[in-house]
Amino acid sequence: MATGSDVKAAGGNVPIDDDSHPAKEQSCRKGFCSVRHGLAIILQLCNFSIYTQQMNLSIAITAMVNHTKAPSQPNSSTEQPSQAYRNETLEGTKALAPVYDWSPEIQGVLLSSLNYGSFLALLPTGYVAGIFGAKYVVGFGLFVSSVLTLFLPLAADVGVALLIIFRVIQGIAQVMVLTGQYSIWVKWAPPLERSQLTTIAGSGSMLGTFIVLLVGGLLCQTIGWPYIFYIFGGIGCACCLLWFPLVYNDPGSHPFISTSEKKFIVHSLAQQDFSPGWSLPIKAMIQSLPLWAIIVSYFCEYWLFNIIMAYTPTYISSVLQASPKDSGILSALPFVVGCICIVLGGLLADFLLSRKILRLITIRKVFTAIGVFFSSMFLVPLPWVRSSKGATMAFLVLSAASSSFCESGALINFLDIAPRYAGFLKGLLQVFAHIAGAISPTVTGVFISQDSESGWRNVFLVAAAIDIVGVIFYLIFAQAEVQDWVKHEQITHL
Repeated sequence: MATGSDVKAAGGNVPIDDDSHPAKEQSCRKGFCSVRHGLAIILQLCNFSIYTQQMNLSIAITAMVNHTKAPSQPNSSTEQPSQAYRNETLEGTKALAPVYDWSPEIQGVLLSSLNYGSFLALLPTGYVAGIFGAKYVVGFGLFVSSVLTLFLPLAADVGVALLIIFRVIQGIAQVMVLTGQYSIWVKWAPPLERSQLTTIAGSGSMLGTFIVLLVGGLLCQTIGWPYIFYIFGGIGCACCLLWFPLVYNDPGSHPFISTSEKKFIVHSLAQQDFSPGWSLPIKAMIQSLPLWAIIVSYFCEYWLFNIIMAYTPTYISSVLQASPKDSGILSALPFVVGCICIVLGGLLADFLLSRKILRLITIRKVFTAIGVFFSSMFLVPLPWVRSSKGATMAFLVLSAASSSFCESGALINFLDIAPRYAGFLKGLLQVFAHIAGAISPTVTGVFISQDSESGWRNVFLVAAAIDIVGVIFYLIFAQAEVQDWVKHEQITHL
């Protein structure tokens, strides 16, 4: 669905051949019936698969362990009926699949383990994908992660150590997908469609999380938790069959793209040098405050994001005393709302930019501020409304809806300031995201193992404080212009 303003905004910078008709070409270049939007849909499916594989343990663990609630001193008089119902449900689940005696600390380590080895692949993946092309980097990562998902139930039977090793390797493979794909957008996404295309692809993360939570609890109670891994691992393998024949590194090598769309993309990107070359301006990057603003924002936002991703099913299961099936369905609600809001936020950001209502840097800062402040505002009161299921779910949904605006804010700001090094920078940023992901679920496990009620309160307060510090730093130092160290050749080599 193209708007007249979108056409005008793009048309001014696109040279038109003498034998072409500008109005017709602009109308066919824009809109959702294009190869680049098809690529966004395929990447959406890939992100869908990766996030189902990231989240499957979060929902399965509520059925894999004897209990997910740490010892505490709750007011048990009002909770005994629901607890009895939940115990009955878990007894039925035990007959379908093995159950393990894992403490909250071990659960925290397992949920964090995807991030433990990710540092090994982040920077090489972004750099190699930027130079040699992301098609095989992303495709190989998706395949390895999907195959390992199929073997996770076997690893859990062998022991915790093997399960952690599998999850570490799987995390490295998933980094290849999540980092490498940004090198594709450097060559496929026109500047005025950058937010739209990246958020369409990125919405697969929320969609995958929603689906695995929605059906995961039901699978646990009906056919057993191992089928969560078998089904979504199989879907990932099927996505590989779409990826390799249909995805190409750039429009010029795509055999089915129309000439008009190819010209539109190439001309839109003509003023920007995206070739990363073999050198990196390391010193200039270290001294760049706008880059540090994005790095700090990534760490702080992913601290909270990883807690929500890993612990939403456990929180609902333990605090609301829900069965695995109900826990999955309730946990899915925030993520489906977040999936919708990610796409809407991307469309809104591109609309505001194409109509020149707001400057690009204003869009990035406003969307980031909305995402951080409102998501924190809705999460902090959760421990005080735990007696009300309706209030708890409302706050979780509103927090997810708010945080999705960050996808059109700080989280894609690196494409604005350094498109030439997008693959490398995405890897660098994911290093800090995975540092947060390695620490925050582990810390959460320690907090709730000491005392469930005060533990959850401390988890949300600490996460909100970190998130707000990050957004303040971002609002002060962030920029959206291509930096000088990107425009000029540097002599510092990697």
